[in-house]
Amino acid sequence: EGDALERLADVARVTFDKTGTLTYGKPKVLAVHSTLPEIQDEKLYYMVACAEQRSEHPLGKAIIKSFRTDHADYRLNEPESFTMLPGKGVAASIEGMQLLAGNTDLLMSRGVTIAQEQEELAQEYAKKGCTITYVAIGQKFAGFIALSDTIRESAASMISELQKINVTPVLLTGDNDNAAQQIAQMLGIRDVHSKCLPEDKLRYIKEYQENGEPVCMIGDGINDAPALKTAQVGIAMGGIGSDIAVEAADIALVHDEIGRLPQLMRLARKMMSTINLNIAFSLGLNFLAIILAITGIMNPVVGALVHNAGSVAVIINSALLLNWQ
Repeated sequence: EGDALERLADVARVTFDKTGTLTYGKPKVLAVHSTLPEIQDEKLYYMVACAEQRSEHPLGKAIIKSFRTDHADYRLNEPESFTMLPGKGVAASIEGMQLLAGNTDLLMSRGVTIAQEQEELAQEYAKKGCTITYVAIGQKFAGFIALSDTIRESAASMISELQKINVTPVLLTGDNDNAAQQIAQMLGIRDVHSKCLPEDKLRYIKEYQENGEPVCMIGDGINDAPALKTAQVGIAMGGIGSDIAVEAADIALVHDEIGRLPQLMRLARKMMSTINLNIAFSLGLNFLAIILAITGIMNPVVGALVHNAGSVAVIINSALLLNWQ
């Protein structure tokens, strides 16, 4: 809608979600590590995949897809109960056991502690750029699953182009510090906020906008919907994005072509400069016509022709945007 493009022209910062936005959102399971002797790695992998079947998060979907690829002969059972915990993970009941799968905040909020040696092992994967899904079973830390995602080919050039037009990129992600910093360094993003819950993303966006820096938020998941709605302009990934995220956004990138974002920003600014030029031209022409009419130089017939000619000129100038590259 035109209103969204008008607001986009004023944007000073673009905040990005990571998974599914800057990356393809199709991470693969790199490693599974169980800490409970009674539950082997494969069993833990199976239980988490069962629990994630109702999840809308890209990481949850990735775990299921990877499991089905690795174990085509296994049949995943539906969880007896399931709760989605936005920004944290999921809670489910599998084979009579209560399972939590998500980030460290989820486990800490349920009173589950992670031994230092297990956390250090998980961080070894995080330093390689992996995203960690921590797992607890029956109030005990049960292990973790490390997933590796791939950065979109156009992401680095897109960030560079945004910086050239004086737009500051910002990374808002629920990932840990190491994973967030590694992605940011690869893409050239200096402003990074990790371990973000949905309310944290809202807070950062509001802070920027209160400081006079209009924000454009780009995301794809249910967790991003509040931020997409709060930002000056919300842009959703139309392909991989959830229906809720697309509905909350002002603009959708139909084929997830994030590389088109700089073009979109330039188009918005070009549109506003065209609007301002049209207004200035129209006002100038009208004032000139009034002066000529008062002095008797212009008669009503010529005045009507000048008025219509001005309208045609504005339309032609606006139509040039159709072929603008």
